[in-house]
Amino acid sequence: MTPPPGPSTPTSWRIALPHTAAAVPVARALVRTALTEIDSPAADMDTAELLTAELVANAVEHTAGDAPIELVVELLETGCQVEVHDADPAPPADLTNPDDAEEPDPWQEHGRGLLLIRTLSSSCGHRPTESGKAVWFTLPAVPRQRPASEA
Repeated sequence: MTPPPGPSTPTSWRIALPHTAAAVPVARALVRTALTEIDSPAADMDTAELLTAELVANAVEHTAGDAPIELVVELLETGCQVEVHDADPAPPADLTNPDDAEEPDPWQEHGRGLLLIRTLSSSCGHRPTESGKAVWFTLPAVPRQRPASEA
């Protein structure tokens, strides 16, 4: 992973991930690293990691083939945006136009990822790319907490 040239703190990261479940912890670590390395207010790290894991897991589970999945983390003045690119052009079901009559079954292990993304992000969506699609979410910046030892 190579950050783009420019300021000492990169404003975006891009990495190709394997089309396997092993991509999920790698993606979480990249988001955690990106949000830790900046000095200004950043998005909530736990929420960013959770939603990133959901996007990557969905890309692995719902796209065929073994083409890599690409993770893009962009730090914005107002927070961060995370995108996951995959080779399937089909939009994710129920991301931006959920069917209110279809609530996830509380007894099922799956089916809540897109609900989490819609609920916890400030915005989310998808767009076509030259090689498939990108699914994204944004999170607002939150003030940094001072460590308890400084309080």
